[in-house]
Amino acid sequence: MILYGLKTCDTCRKARKALPDAQFVDVREDGVPKAVRAAALAAFGDKLVNTRSTTWRDLPEDQRTRPQAELLEAHPTLMKRPLVVDGDRMVLGWDKAAQSALGVN
Repeated sequence: MILYGLKTCDTCRKARKALPDAQFVDVREDGVPKAVRAAALAAFGDKLVNTRSTTWRDLPEDQRTRPQAELLEAHPTLMKRPLVVDGDRMVLGWDKAAQSALGVN
């Protein structure tokens, strides 16, 4: 199981604590592999880009209209976090539904 997120993100910290055996990848430092990013975009579509983030608010308007794949490649911190990849299964975010899907109470 791989957890993609940010070290400084409170939600990612909660997920890491609840999933101690998951490998953690900091998207700011290491990025997200292109294949994982493409699969996540296919699975989650518009939900993958966090339009409430500081990174999004700081983007110039003309940058926001770029294709999501390009935006996420250029600015990996735009990705909603955490993204948990467990084999072929992907879970986005850390709400009750995500926790339930991963078997976390």
